[in-house]
Amino acid sequence: MSFRAILISKTDSGQKAELTTLEESDLMVGDVTVEVTHSSVNYKDGLAVTGKAPIARRFPLIPGIDFAGVVKSSTHPRWKAGDEVVLNGYGVGEMHHGGFSEMARVNGDWLVPVPQGWTAADCMSVGVAGYTAMLCVMALEEQGVKPSDGEILVTGAAGGVGTTAIVILAKLGYTVIASTGRTSEESFLKDLGAAGVVDRNEFNGPVKPLAKTRWAGAVDSVGSTTLANVISQIKEDGTVAACGLAQGMDLPSSVAPFILRGVKLVGINSVSTPMARRLQVWERLVQDLDLTKLHALTTHVKLEDVPQVAADIVAGKVRGRVVVDVR
Repeated sequence: MSFRAILISKTDSGQKAELTTLEESDLMVGDVTVEVTHSSVNYKDGLAVTGKAPIARRFPLIPGIDFAGVVKSSTHPRWKAGDEVVLNGYGVGEMHHGGFSEMARVNGDWLVPVPQGWTAADCMSVGVAGYTAMLCVMALEEQGVKPSDGEILVTGAAGGVGTTAIVILAKLGYTVIASTGRTSEESFLKDLGAAGVVDRNEFNGPVKPLAKTRWAGAVDSVGSTTLANVISQIKEDGTVAACGLAQGMDLPSSVAPFILRGVKLVGINSVSTPMARRLQVWERLVQDLDLTKLHALTTHVKLEDVPQVAADIVAGKVRGRVVVDVR
């Protein structure tokens, strides 16, 4: 059976991504074959498709770090034909053929069921970015950050992680301040639940070991100087959940906030989250993510649009979430 997919391959001049037709024999080893109905474009996908960072670990590769669809066939004990499933992480779209495809074959241990009352499109409106946002929120909660403690800063606020984090935090009663370089998005971010918006340039200057305290906690998807400045402004015993590196992998900080204010920096790894935790995250998403607002921050594109959307997301031209209607 043939199917359409985006395929990235190496060329003499670098890397190319194109829509092509493949056969089931082109899929990789796995015990569950899924007819993919939806995927999403995350920042990491943008890097993989454009080749701006070495996300893809093998070539040729079908990118796409998440997908949702219906099981076509299975030899895995948990899954049978007709089951609706979701996947994100586990190296899919990096080392294993991913979700920008009408067909996927994967290890059944990587799959979770589509939550009751949700659709595959809903799950991809969440995608890896929204899933990561919930991991960040749970990290803040588990470190004792409460709505009464003060404002929560969300950096990269117009992106997939940022927008979803704002919606979740606002519903939970936190006062959210959104940091973005796109001031034109202020009304959009406030509609999602942000109480205020600050210019990201406030966090791009020289990093002080200890700056004036401003935030009870933060969700950061930017990294580098931005993260270092945020850390220096966290209140005593506050927490930063760090999940991204859009600005860079470096961290020009000092130990001062950690040993003089008890600030906690929690790293968020959404790729290899244990299954028990993964299921807990999806339960929380169903409980605490307003689907109406989720739909408001989501746009839909076709499979053939993926290369252009990937370039746009890396260039900072995309807001919210982008769902790929694969079929």
